[in-house]
This record gives sequence, structure tokens and C-alpha cells, in this order.
Amino acid sequence: MYKTPCSRLSGLVGVSVKQKLLQNIPRCNQAARSLIQLHRRDPSNWSTYQHLTFLKRQYVAKNSSELHQRAVPKQDPVLTIVDEREDSVERQVQRIPTIDPVATEAVLQSEDVTSKTQPEVSTLNSTAEDVAVQKDAVCKTGAVSGETPHIQVETEEAREARLDRQWKQLKVHMADLPDIYARLAKIKLTALVVTTAAAGYAMAPVPFDPLMFFVSSLGTGLASCSANSINQYFEVPFDSNMNRTKNRPLVRGQISPLHAVSFALACGIPGVALLTLAVNPLTGFLGALNIFLYTCCYTPLKRLSITNTWVGAVVGAIPPVMGWTAATGFLEPGALLLGGFLYSWQFPHFNALSWNLREDYSRGGYRMMSVTHPGMCKRVALRHSLGLIGLSTLAPVLGVTTWTFPLISLPINLYISYLAFRFYRKGDRSSARKLFFCSLWHLPMLLLLALTCKKPRRDQTDAGLPPAPSLPLTLQS
Repeated sequence: MYKTPCSRLSGLVGVSVKQKLLQNIPRCNQAARSLIQLHRRDPSNWSTYQHLTFLKRQYVAKNSSELHQRAVPKQDPVLTIVDEREDSVERQVQRIPTIDPVATEAVLQSEDVTSKTQPEVSTLNSTAEDVAVQKDAVCKTGAVSGETPHIQVETEEAREARLDRQWKQLKVHMADLPDIYARLAKIKLTALVVTTAAAGYAMAPVPFDPLMFFVSSLGTGLASCSANSINQYFEVPFDSNMNRTKNRPLVRGQISPLHAVSFALACGIPGVALLTLAVNPLTGFLGALNIFLYTCCYTPLKRLSITNTWVGAVVGAIPPVMGWTAATGFLEPGALLLGGFLYSWQFPHFNALSWNLREDYSRGGYRMMSVTHPGMCKRVALRHSLGLIGLSTLAPVLGVTTWTFPLISLPINLYISYLAFRFYRKGDRSSARKLFFCSLWHLPMLLLLALTCKKPRRDQTDAGLPPAPSLPLTLQS
């Protein structure tokens, strides 16, 4: 009663499936039409002539049920010409070989004839053909190499400029050694040291001895050369960072460090020995002390503390004292006064110089007042410029000069004090430069005025007085 025959059930299922298919037919037709239209609109999906000729351009072709591989024509190797010059710089010039059209047509015709007469080529024959093509390319390369290559010609000025920018080993000739030794010894600074020592000798209240004067000046100069050479030996890595000192002989490698030390010993030992044996032991001791202070105290202190400026001022004050002791053999107040002149003069001189070299000293790692304490640098320069006026007044008190010296030296002392005051107030490069150039002529002028106003010696004063009358002697019996 509740069962449905199987045929009737299958018929109902078939009717329902047929109705669903009829409903989906319009949708399928619409989707097919849209796909066809999209295919027609996009030309990239069309089958073109390039698609049809794709197989024709393949390197592998099938002939008579056998697989053969055509040899890919190799390009001719590019000719490389190496231009070797004195500076060991290799330049490669590429040259494209010319193509002979007649030879190319002949090669193509021979390949066509070979392909017609021999349709089946074995792998061994193709290898032989590769070798033949390579030989042909080598022959063409040899023919091209016979031609003159197009090399860019470099002018002499451009070549010298390029060589100057490159690192190269410097060759030192014997004729260049005097100039190298002069720069190693800081010949201008040594000349200033010898001049101050000569001034100290001349200011001493003793008769002038030309031979002793020459020997003491020579020994002082040799000691100064030794100290300056050792100073440059210690400061090579720091001098290379400064524009002011980067062209020194040791920095540029013109001489070896051993050569520089040998030169310093060759100057220092004879210089100290000459001052000790030929002059007097006190002057020799001062010369050796000056070398020690400059090389072992002042040089390392430049990278540690600003006290290096005061130590350097003591080093600069010793040469006039050496000149005085070379003449008298004693350390007297007059010698200390001359040393005081040099001590005070160095502060406005060096502080003004270092003010415009602050960047250089910073790169070199030196602790100068102008770098770390700029305010103190200006104050110290002004203070010691005014101190020169007091020292000039003290000279006649100690019996070194007459009272004329403080008066005639007052204008130049006031002028350098005025420039030091401007440097203290402004602190610019212009005021520092003016103070520095003033100090260059101030010291020689001050020493010359002191020598002009030198107090005469006692023996000269006594020689100028008339002889005392002699009392008559009476004989008493």
C-alpha cells in the first residue's frame, strides 16, 4: 500500500533531472558565448605565424626517425689587447672583428650543399664540423690581430697627474739629502735657537772671544738638530694627520726611521761633547738637558696635557742661558733674565700660531690650550705680553742694560701687548695672525735693543777713567 513500484520511482527521478537540465541550458550557452567573445577580443591567444614557425627555429630536428643536433654557430672571440706601461696599469681595448660578406656566403653555401648531399649526419661528423668552425674563427682572429689596434693616446700631462695621485716608492738621491736633513732638523727653528744663544753670549759682561763664540754656537745648533730629529721620529703617525706636518721627510718616507735616528745621534753626541769639552761642563749639561726636555718631556706631553706649552717655553728659554754660561762659565741673574725674555715671548707667539691650527692639532691628537682651553689660551698670551714690559724694566736693575733700554723698548712692548689684548677680546683668526707676525719681528728687535743698551763692563769703565795721581814718597833718614 505504501510501496511505489521501481519503474515509477525511476521515472520521477528522470523527469526531475530533465527539468533541471532544461533550466541550466540557457546559462551554459551564455557562458560559452562570453568565453568565445573574450577569446576573440584578446589577440595574444590567437594562433599566429610566429606560433607556426616556432618549431622551425628549434635547434633539434627529427629526420628519418633519427635525432640530430645542429651545431650552434659560435661568435668570434673578442680580441683583447693589453697595453703595459711603466706604471703597471693594464688597459684592455676591445675590437670587434670585421665580417667578410663573401666568406660568409661561401660558408652558408657549403653548409647547404652538405645538408643536401648528406641528409643523415652522425654525431662524429658534427663534432668535426665544430672543430672546423673553431679553426676558421681562430684564423679570422689572427688576421684581425695583424691590424693596428685603436689605442687611446694619453697626454703627458694627464699621465703625470695620474702618477702623482698613486702611491709610489720615493727614491732619494745624494743631492736631495741636504734638503732632507734641513727639514728633519727644522732649520728655521734651529736658526732661531742659535740666534738667541748668540745673543746670550754677546750680552755677557766678559770680553768677546770669536773662537769660543763660534764653538758654542756650533754645539748649540747640533744639539737643536738632534732634538728636532728625535721629535719628528716620535711624531710620525700624528704628523701624517696634520696638513702642517704631512710633508715632513719621515711622514713621506723619504728616509727611513733608522736613518733619521742615526742623523740625530750624529748631531747630538758631537754637539754635547763639543759644548762640554771645548766650552765648559755647565754649558754641555744645559745642552743635554735641553735635548732631554724636548724629546722626553715636551713631545709626549703634547698628547697628554696642556702643560706641554709651559715645558716647551722652558726649552726655548735655555739657549740664551747657554750662551751666557758659555761666555762666563757661571749661571748669573743676567742669564736668567734673558731666559725670562724668551720664556714670556713664546706664549703670545705660540698661542697665536696654534689658534689658527686648532683643526690640525685636533686631527693630530695634540692637547693644546687653543683646542681644549681657548679662554686660557687668550689670557696667557695677554699676560705674558704685559710681562715683557716688566722684564725690560728689570734689566737695568740687574745691571744687564742701562736705563735707556726700558724706554726705547716700551713702544714695541706696548704694541705687542695691544695686539694680544685684541686677540683676547676678539679671538678670531685675523687678530691671532697679526699677533703671530708681530712676534716674529718683536724678539729680534728686543734683543737688538738690549745689545745696544748693554751696560759696559767694569774693566772698560776703569780703563776710561784717568789714572789716580801718585803721592810723592820722601825718604826719611
